[in-house]
Amino acid sequence: MRFPRSCGTLVHPTSFPSRYAMGDFGEEARTFLDFLVDTDQTVWQVLPLGPTGYGNSPYASYSAFAGNPYLVSPDILVDKGLLEKEEVEEVQQPSKSVAEYEKAFDLKQNLFERAARRFYKHADQQQQRRMEAFKQEHQHWLDDFTLFMTCLEQYDFALWNEWDPDLAQRKSESLREFSDKFSDRIDYHYWVQFEFFNQWNDLRSYANERGIRVVGDIPIFVDHNSADVWANSQYFEVDEQGKRTKVAGVPPDYFSETGQLWGNPLYRWDNLQADHFSWWIQRFEQMFKMYDAIRVDHFRGFEAYWEIDADEETAVNGEWIKAPGEKLFDTVHEELGEVPIIAEDLGVMTPEVEALRDKYNLPGMKILQFAFNSDSANDFLPHNYHPNSVVYTGTHDNDTTLGWYESAPEQEKDFLRRYVRSDGSSVNWELIRLGMLSVADQAIFPLQDFMNLGNEHRMNLPGEAEGNWLWRYTADQLNQVDKEHIKKLVNLSNRQPDNEVRRDH
Repeated sequence: MRFPRSCGTLVHPTSFPSRYAMGDFGEEARTFLDFLVDTDQTVWQVLPLGPTGYGNSPYASYSAFAGNPYLVSPDILVDKGLLEKEEVEEVQQPSKSVAEYEKAFDLKQNLFERAARRFYKHADQQQQRRMEAFKQEHQHWLDDFTLFMTCLEQYDFALWNEWDPDLAQRKSESLREFSDKFSDRIDYHYWVQFEFFNQWNDLRSYANERGIRVVGDIPIFVDHNSADVWANSQYFEVDEQGKRTKVAGVPPDYFSETGQLWGNPLYRWDNLQADHFSWWIQRFEQMFKMYDAIRVDHFRGFEAYWEIDADEETAVNGEWIKAPGEKLFDTVHEELGEVPIIAEDLGVMTPEVEALRDKYNLPGMKILQFAFNSDSANDFLPHNYHPNSVVYTGTHDNDTTLGWYESAPEQEKDFLRRYVRSDGSSVNWELIRLGMLSVADQAIFPLQDFMNLGNEHRMNLPGEAEGNWLWRYTADQLNQVDKEHIKKLVNLSNRQPDNEVRRDH
């Protein structure tokens, strides 16, 4: 579907300032949305919001459906009467420029356990009915997830196929005995998810009421150590003991001689198709309840995916296997109608992938940092764009624009300077302006580029296992952004908001 001509900002909630060691859904999230309103922007794009494990990657989650508990705001729990102001003040931290995940996990879990006990002890009938309605609505994943997380804790976060075999194989009697023994902890995880979705829905409503669309992100693959694979192993390439047999990645290319070995178990598309793609339909349905549109990561994997044996040490030895993408998206359209999807179509594309994207009229992505490494035929140069696309200076996987420019070969720098007719002294604004003025329907920029930040502020360096997903900004940095300059560019490029919506607020 076609999106309105608009512009917005890419920033993950963990990057917000807060007094709890990492960003969350509290007051600073609303301050950021007010910044979007003040600058006439109408799109907020986030990374996946699922619960993260080792490495803190939003793309490696314990569930394709659940929310990350540590995005829940303790301050909102104070407002709800589930925590005392003194209790949260005891654990508050200075707001730093990095997300301190372990510290946040420790201090927030203690607060959440108190809040959950108070909820169950004092919940009135209306609150109890809301909890039961939530559990009913999300039953297709929530029961398995709360049980999975409780098992995971009891087994010190070991891989699920290393648990007691009867639990790993989901034997009914073992599941029942475990559930009875740890019912209080399972109830805790129900409450955390209930509160996550309450806070997220309130935040999204705050955005929508001010004319801001929220764009989510759906990774194509799921993590092996997840409730999804444990509870639905028939849909994944794992053996009877739960060990991976075929895994995902991408082959060697210009950027990597050995390719990228992601390690996610591949799908058993035959089983998914035989079940009318019900797991995928539920997944898309969940995403469209949470967001106004979604970016589908690694879209080319729906046409063909790189299959690697699980015992390989690199991604060199693999093969392309056809995927039933057309049948899947036909089913999505039959079940959900025309849905607002952005296709992440970066990397090596083929005519078949482009045909799949275009059949459903899905906008692709244009990255300006990729535009200057060849010649005028480069697809990422604005004069080659199609309107049904989304332009970015870079994404979470790219360096900041300033960092990219400072390390780019002189030939690329020269091409850029000639293309935008500048000396490169304000390269962040030059590329933002270039994207704004392009014919692309949507223009979305990382917040770091509005702040003109360097390499040390990038969000992720693909291929590096540690040191990613840490970036946070300070309140002062947001206040110092040139809001008037952004508004002028929005006006100049005809990406203005519907002011009728905003006048109501």
